[in-house]
Amino acid sequence: MKNIKSLLVVLIVIFAFSFSVSSQTVNLMSLDGEKIDVQGQKGKVVILAIGASWLPLSNQQAIFTNKLAKKFAGRDVIIYFVATDSTSPKSKNYASDEDIRKFAATNKMGVPVLRDSDGAITLKKFGIDQLPSFVILGKDGKPAAEAYGGIDPKSDITVSIAQQVDKLL
Repeated sequence: MKNIKSLLVVLIVIFAFSFSVSSQTVNLMSLDGEKIDVQGQKGKVVILAIGASWLPLSNQQAIFTNKLAKKFAGRDVIIYFVATDSTSPKSKNYASDEDIRKFAATNKMGVPVLRDSDGAITLKKFGIDQLPSFVILGKDGKPAAEAYGGIDPKSDITVSIAQQVDKLL
C-alpha cells in the first residue's frame, strides 16, 4: 500500500510539472533586448522559423522565411526567425548576438530575429526533433499543425506552409 501511495505521489508531481510546462507561453528575447511572447500575439497567425546560424540549411530556411514574409505582408501574420545558437561561449554551437545579426544581414532577413539558447524553450515546447523547422501558431497562440521539420533544398516548403496559414486566416 505504501508503494502505491508513493507511486501516486510521483505520478501527480510529474503530471503537475508537465501541465505547468505545457501551459507556459513562449517568451523569447529579440536581438534588441525586447521580450516577445510569441504565443501572445492574439488574433494573429505566427510562423516561427526555428534554425541556427551555424546550420547550412538555415540559409535556405532564411530564403523560405523571406518568401513567406513577402507573401503575407499586410495580413494578420507575424513571422519570427528563432536562432537556437548557444549563448554559452564554451559551446561549439555558440554565436554572439553580433554573429546572429551578421547571419540575418547576410541572408537579408526581413523578419525579427529572436534568441532561444540551444533551443531550450522552443524545441521542447513544440516537440521539434530536427533543425531547421517551421512552427505555425493559430490566432489562439496554440500550434495549428505539426512542426514542419527539416528542409529539402530541392522543394519549396513555403507552399504547404502557406496553405496551412491561409486556412487559419
